[in-house]
Amino acid sequence: MIVRFANHDDVDKLIKVRFDYFTADNYELTDEMIKRINSQLAEYYEKHLNKDFFAALVEDEGRLAATAFLVISDMPANTLCPTGRYGKVLNVLTYEEYRRKGYATAAMKMLIEEAKRQNLSYIELSASEMGKGVYKKLGFQETGSRYQPMKLILL
Repeated sequence: MIVRFANHDDVDKLIKVRFDYFTADNYELTDEMIKRINSQLAEYYEKHLNKDFFAALVEDEGRLAATAFLVISDMPANTLCPTGRYGKVLNVLTYEEYRRKGYATAAMKMLIEEAKRQNLSYIELSASEMGKGVYKKLGFQETGSRYQPMKLILL
């Protein structure tokens, strides 16, 4: 097993794994959405990779086995985020033939260490039932926030 951060030579691989994540999570994408997302991802990865976006890749005998992404954001500091910096974990994906071998855990540990180096106050994620046990073993806690997440869809 090799665990490493993606580099600019991996942009095509990152785009593919993002779409693989959508498929694994049963998203339905139109051709127009695929085209729009593909274009945005290429630009995003080129601009943000290893600055405020980190992608942990786990490889087994030269094949991609698992991934996890960390997006770093800045905001005015507050009592929950005294550094004003926090992270969001996305796209945790282990391909079916590699599950239950510790690959997602290895990717997450790499991102957690990077989050510490980046002086983040916290990292958050949305856990699937399948991933919840992995995250709890790594120290993630359910927030039970007093605020209800809400969003306004603009597109």
